[in-house]
Amino acid sequence: MNTDNRSLYVGMKWLPEIKGNFNELLSQCIDCDNPVECFSQLSKAQLNLNQINKLSSAVLDSKKKGLESKSFIKVDLGIVSNYTTSFIVSPLIVAALRYGILLRVHEAPYNQAIQVASGDVDAFKDTKLDIILLAIDYNGLPIHGESCEFGLDSELSYRGIEYVGSLKENLSQKYQAPCIMQTCAHSLESIFGSIDIATYNTDRQIISLFNNLLVDYVKNKNGYLLDVSAISEIVGLENWHDPVMYNMAKIPFSQAVTPLYADHVCRIIASIKGKSRKALVLDLDNTLWGGVIGDDGLSGITLGQGDMIGEAYTSFQKTILRLNKRGILVTISSKNEDSIAREVFSKHPDMVLSLDNITVFQANWEDKVSNIKVIAEELNIGLDSLVFVDDNPVERDLVRKFLPEVSVPELPADPAHYSQTLAAAGYFDTVYYTDEDKNRVSNYKSNSKRVALLKNTQYYGDYLKSLNMKASASSFDLMGLKRITQLISKTNQFNLTTYRYSEDEVNKMINNKDYHTLQVRLSDNFSDHGVVSIVICRKKESEWLIDLWVMSCRVFGRKLEHAIFDAIVKNARLNNITTLTGRFIPTKRNQIVKNLYKELGFSRRSIDNNNVDYCLDISDLSPKHSNVDIEMVQL
Repeated sequence: MNTDNRSLYVGMKWLPEIKGNFNELLSQCIDCDNPVECFSQLSKAQLNLNQINKLSSAVLDSKKKGLESKSFIKVDLGIVSNYTTSFIVSPLIVAALRYGILLRVHEAPYNQAIQVASGDVDAFKDTKLDIILLAIDYNGLPIHGESCEFGLDSELSYRGIEYVGSLKENLSQKYQAPCIMQTCAHSLESIFGSIDIATYNTDRQIISLFNNLLVDYVKNKNGYLLDVSAISEIVGLENWHDPVMYNMAKIPFSQAVTPLYADHVCRIIASIKGKSRKALVLDLDNTLWGGVIGDDGLSGITLGQGDMIGEAYTSFQKTILRLNKRGILVTISSKNEDSIAREVFSKHPDMVLSLDNITVFQANWEDKVSNIKVIAEELNIGLDSLVFVDDNPVERDLVRKFLPEVSVPELPADPAHYSQTLAAAGYFDTVYYTDEDKNRVSNYKSNSKRVALLKNTQYYGDYLKSLNMKASASSFDLMGLKRITQLISKTNQFNLTTYRYSEDEVNKMINNKDYHTLQVRLSDNFSDHGVVSIVICRKKESEWLIDLWVMSCRVFGRKLEHAIFDAIVKNARLNNITTLTGRFIPTKRNQIVKNLYKELGFSRRSIDNNNVDYCLDISDLSPKHSNVDIEMVQL
């Protein structure tokens, strides 16, 4: 048992305590048939630093033996910093496992950020980095105010932005990788007390302005933000800083918070790689309200103002509602009679959530594991997109055991801490917030209406026509850059090659004559889906190679791919292209499109390590028949 008494955040208490002897469990993982998956399950428990180091060593040893997993994404992370970084490597490797990522960490030499960015030091020779963590803290910035007079305005914070901006631009260009940039933690020392924040050239004023400027810089310069300032304030600056370790080994924050810091870094990496969660699966009794509705009745459950426990459940529902408003799907899986469970939503005066907020409502006597599978199928999303919240530790344990892809937070006994625990876990952390994210809930609800229409339509072709689908296609542009990158990173099912391009890489394709790009928007009678498909073709003389083709799972089954293919062919002919080449790289998740090129008339050309290349002469090709025409815009 883990007897650690650390706080929710520092102790990462949303993770369950480890069951059994850690060393024995680790040995079993090393000797099992699927060590990577087993290591991942170990990483999802509360571990101390010693256990994290042991698990990381075992992961690295398994990599040397070639024991990897196709279901895990491989990511190479470079770290450029002004401080010692070796102490965060093991926590990063272990944290990444929780998100389905096999992480390789490459450290630049200590305190040589300028030399690495300028190319004087080749820190990552012969390594293709996916992401760079630009870990510069306050001590590494040229913004200290010792030489400036208090109370007089200065350019220090702006110099800091110029400095990290120059590092970011040079690093991204040299290593062709996006950068994660971090805000600075405030110092503990105060000069003027409460008015430090309002007095020029105090540490607090300089850092506050720098952090605000950095947020704006990241928004405008296609970077990713790690808000170290917020993390340090959550755990408390006294817990964050360790002056002894900084003076001794140039370690910028307490070793006790390294697992939390690493988890926040890996949340960003997971979001970049499309691993963020999309939906909540909620229990009802003693999760959204106190008591058991089937036994206590509508007037007997605990919910609402005037009662300490009832107000705690109301607060948790408000948190769920805010998540729903930002685009997180809310579903219900409860062991209850359906009509009785729904009655609380429609008749209890203190319910914050309504049935309109629920995308899938399941109240039956089936086991939770089976019900969660059905929810994932109905939403057409992977199990790794779900977060299951249930007050019952037995139900949580069963889901962790039989559905390891599903995230399951460990809830505290007091419902007053439910909201804090769910937020602390960061399951829904994201690097972007787009219109498509905002409209996700309404789009899924519209899909339910489409399913109902389909049930009342005898022929599927007539059903598709009745949707009155309208689509438009245009080349990549700056306006759609974030959504294009998001769709590329998150789409796993309709994704023929699963190549992942960063925002910087996509940006370089805009107006690049070596590429032909398409972003396809779709609307119908029920909703505007926004950008739902992305195509990238590489030009090679009279041939186009379809390098990437992705499509959102929300529009599967509409034959939209046929209309997109016609658009590709039409534009290829306009560019005097006679041949299209497509590649299929099989994964665990993209089997739905394994025969797409065959269906479109391509012939198999070659097979290389399970990767299949197809070829098609489009000189005299007839258009595919589709129920949607694509309007060409800005091509």
